[in-house]
Amino acid sequence: MFSTLAAAFMLALPVISNAQAPNLPPGVIATGTMGPTNPPAPTMGTALNQSSVARLLSVNAVDDFCLFAPPAPQDIGDSETFEVAWCTKQRNNARVIPDGTITGVSFLKTDFYVQIIGYGDLTKLNIPAGDFGGELDPHGAFGDGNPIGGNVTSNILGSDMNFAEWMLYIDFNQFCIRVCTNANSTYSAGNMCWHELDEMGCAFVMPGNYNVNGTFETCDADVAYPPGWYPTATVNGVTQFSTFAQRFTGTLPGGSVYTVGDLTTPASAFTTPSSSNCVTVPTISNGIALASLGLTQAGSAPAANTAAATGAPNSGSSGSGSGGSSDPNASGSASNAKTTQPSSATANAQLYPMIALWAVLSGVGAIVLFH
Repeated sequence: MFSTLAAAFMLALPVISNAQAPNLPPGVIATGTMGPTNPPAPTMGTALNQSSVARLLSVNAVDDFCLFAPPAPQDIGDSETFEVAWCTKQRNNARVIPDGTITGVSFLKTDFYVQIIGYGDLTKLNIPAGDFGGELDPHGAFGDGNPIGGNVTSNILGSDMNFAEWMLYIDFNQFCIRVCTNANSTYSAGNMCWHELDEMGCAFVMPGNYNVNGTFETCDADVAYPPGWYPTATVNGVTQFSTFAQRFTGTLPGGSVYTVGDLTTPASAFTTPSSSNCVTVPTISNGIALASLGLTQAGSAPAANTAAATGAPNSGSSGSGSGGSSDPNASGSASNAKTTQPSSATANAQLYPMIALWAVLSGVGAIVLFH
């Protein structure tokens, strides 16, 4: 079951440039705006600035990637709209991830996406110990993404490109990120980076090898089915799918309560894709002295940038409904989702309202705000 949402707004900022982009299907390359805090393009060798508020991620290699995390110590759920970029290298005007923070990475290259599974002491990125985190994506409640103005690039296709669809799950000791780099008539980029399963956890939404804490590997991998899709039959050579929709209850402006989604939760993704051609390295390092990052020892945290922490404290769960979303062990029983042939156009039509939320339940459609 897919949701259709009604409106969005765009900031009056320069349009993202992708002059070297190959002829990729619609919906793969970003055509919107570069966030106001970001450099105009991914850039290596920018100055050290551990109080930066830049929000441009690059996801290029096992030792060259970025994550979103709070600008000052705060739960992910309370900071998702204004989190900032932290990178393993000096790039993008972002903050630098201190050496020793990341303890394991699986960097997966597929025909439809690039994906990273990782572990580390992410308290060094201002995520409080014990925070089970949340999910970040380019949509969000205001249509500008979580964080607002966040952009994601990759050079996995040969040059730096700004991709439209991505998703990041992160908590205090684990993360997974997928950048969707291709599409076809069955699987859109929006399908492959489906962003409305934020309570299901990394292993459900981004299946792969999660036994990598202590290992740094780069692998080729088979393509997973889109998150929440389960093949049920083949009709005239076309695969039919059931689709799982996360259960969600909300309140309309008039006070009426509505509920959408499936009553039964699947135990796992349909399959875990195989990986091959794996190459490992002993560790990853940028070689930047900890003192240069405002640290006195490997276990200490950078100084808080309290001026940037503007989110009001609520609970530790994500504002998009996430509670423990980076737990790789999703639980439940088999899906009873309605069998349909999902449409790429349906998933690409996700537009988020700025103020009013109107929910209309009809058949398998719903108008509902998840994030």
